[in-house]
Amino acid sequence: MEDLLFEFNQKLSFTSLTFQRYLINKIDLNNRLIAIKGARGSGKTTLILQIAKKMLNAKNTLYVSLDHIYFFENKLYDLAKQFSNFGGKHLLLDEVHKYPNWSREIKLIYDNFPSLNVIFTSSSMLEIYKAESDLSRRAVSYNLKELSFREFISLETAKEFPILPLEDILKNHNEITLKILEEIKPLPLFSKYLQMGAYPYFKESEADYPQKLLNTINLIIEIDINAVEDLNYETLVKLKKLLITVATSAPFTPNISKLSEKIGVSRNTLIQAIKILDRAGLVGELYKDTTGIGVLTKPEKLFLNNTNLMYVLAKENINIGNVRETFFLNQFKGLREINLSEKSDFIVDKKYTFEIGGKNKTKKQIANIDESFIAKDNIEIGFGNIIPVWLFGFMY
Repeated sequence: MEDLLFEFNQKLSFTSLTFQRYLINKIDLNNRLIAIKGARGSGKTTLILQIAKKMLNAKNTLYVSLDHIYFFENKLYDLAKQFSNFGGKHLLLDEVHKYPNWSREIKLIYDNFPSLNVIFTSSSMLEIYKAESDLSRRAVSYNLKELSFREFISLETAKEFPILPLEDILKNHNEITLKILEEIKPLPLFSKYLQMGAYPYFKESEADYPQKLLNTINLIIEIDINAVEDLNYETLVKLKKLLITVATSAPFTPNISKLSEKIGVSRNTLIQAIKILDRAGLVGELYKDTTGIGVLTKPEKLFLNNTNLMYVLAKENINIGNVRETFFLNQFKGLREINLSEKSDFIVDKKYTFEIGGKNKTKKQIANIDESFIAKDNIEIGFGNIIPVWLFGFMY
């Protein structure tokens, strides 16, 4: 354990608090068992190390990744027991989905060491409440999204802007954008964000970002999905084929029969595969607000999860209208209920209707709809119910 403590303190010394993700101040550390889920590359490891540095006492805290060679010969439960006996209070576990029987041992740790608080991270693939041992009554779960446009601006320019609730954006967008325009020119930043702003590692090398993102996609499918779903090689190949098919067409209304024939799987297997890619943070499903979302309910529309994925997977098939819609859906996903609108592009919280478009988009399509708005691209400031689309990137 001494080696693990030494390695943790080394990591802590290199952990910067200069830039912090939106989730860090939302996590209630009074809970004894906390799960932080998120797609590979979203910044989960940095987040829990920052929590350790900013909010916890390093003297009674231990961080360890569960793919560490220590666990080739040692059990997690035994480490927790030893750490607790030596006065440990906070055990931070990274990448739990890479450890066999993780849920059973974490349940035992929770039940047997009441003075020990556990925070663990996992792939967004992991369905904590469907794990072998029931953690639903014990774990409080948080989901870490990719970088918002607001967070990208902070990393890129070192300028901090507050998180904006949707209702503030809808009512006060003019005043808000005027203040933002005093600090930055949003349009060139927005253009860059759409191409390379979803994952924090863009700061390491912009030139290498596309290749790193492709590597991330491969690792999600070959390691993260496989660790949770235990799929054979042939199925993993078909998942990649499905992802490329979605990328070159999205957003689109899927014809399940044709798509299943193209991929070479049954209808039910295809729908399950789409849901796997959605949980992995690679695609986004959209349903009408009247649709019951069952296990085998096909999505009304399929998107890639974020615009960066479009630029590395779709390439010559990129359409700016599709990019705008993908951005809009991504920023709302997990924050608000968002559905396919019968009369326009999206409906949010069964209340607000949105049409997404370019600079010349008219109000014709939403003319007679209450609480309706146009999210326009290529404008710095809006008026009335016309709002710059980039401003919806400030909601987290």
